[in-house]
Amino acid sequence: MSQIGVAVVGYGLAGEVFHAPLIAADPALRVAAVVTSSAERGERARREHPGVRIFGSPDELFADPAGIGLVVIAAPNRSHASLALRAIAAGLPVVVDKPFAVTAGAAEEVIAAADKAGLPLSVFQNRRWDSDFRTVRKLVSDGSLGEVYRFESRFERWRPTPKGSWRELGTTDEGAGSLYDLGSHLVDQALTLFGPVVDVYCERDRRRAGVEADDDAFLALTHAGGVRSHLWMSAVAAQSGPRFRVLGSEAAYLTHGMDPQEQALRAGRRPGDREPWGTVESDHWGRLGTPGETRSIPTLPGDWPAFYRMMAAAVAGAGPVPVDPRDALETVRIVENATR
Repeated sequence: MSQIGVAVVGYGLAGEVFHAPLIAADPALRVAAVVTSSAERGERARREHPGVRIFGSPDELFADPAGIGLVVIAAPNRSHASLALRAIAAGLPVVVDKPFAVTAGAAEEVIAAADKAGLPLSVFQNRRWDSDFRTVRKLVSDGSLGEVYRFESRFERWRPTPKGSWRELGTTDEGAGSLYDLGSHLVDQALTLFGPVVDVYCERDRRRAGVEADDDAFLALTHAGGVRSHLWMSAVAAQSGPRFRVLGSEAAYLTHGMDPQEQALRAGRRPGDREPWGTVESDHWGRLGTPGETRSIPTLPGDWPAFYRMMAAAVAGAGPVPVDPRDALETVRIVENATR
């Protein structure tokens, strides 16, 4: 079977570190093109992906999309929807990095265009395949917690001095800030576990000088089924709280630390390098139980490669997309409403 040629639009952190390595690791896909205006990044792409075509702009790609069967949008958030629409107009399936769009209206326009063209469209919510989230999902589904009534989730970092990226220095209207960057993951996970939301409460703050969008935020979601999700996202947490704390009628689950896949990719590791991927050592497993009666629960391996495995099948007509864009639309609606 011939490989599907993938064009990665944007070769910053998302394109170079997250998307391209996962694409290259899948036997059904290959990184065929990269769009970047940076000569240095283009050279890195050539070294990492021999034979890749380098385009200086999206215009160049869409003027000559020969050999491309999938477009991945990894450019800044403000351009997600417009670039996705251009790819669809060119007749190409699309993956859009999170957040799907800055506004729900823009996300709806992209979904409508893909539906009309009959093209696969998905959103890169890779955190659905985090090791700890996969474990929480199992505990919720198998009844280990009883009836869940509160879900707590955190992405907290300590970056007292901004690094100067658009994610920190841009405006909320551009999709910058913690709520769009980290909140897109946290909200998606909450919706995946507990379904539709009927009420949203938000606190947003700017704690660092020179930052235009929020760098410290809290969301409280009330789900239609009665569960309450409490979500923290911050760049100014000198000490982090639990990654997950899930409270139920029979037991609670508590775990600290982050899924190891991001750090592995940043360090240059790749899925399929003959070393275990996404595994968590036993001393970092979470604990399940009640006061005085907790036990360590093995953390399921993380599996970010599953996203592109499923996307390759969807492009080939052999299965659904890994993340329904309508799910991502609901996340955008919540984040957009929270900014108000």
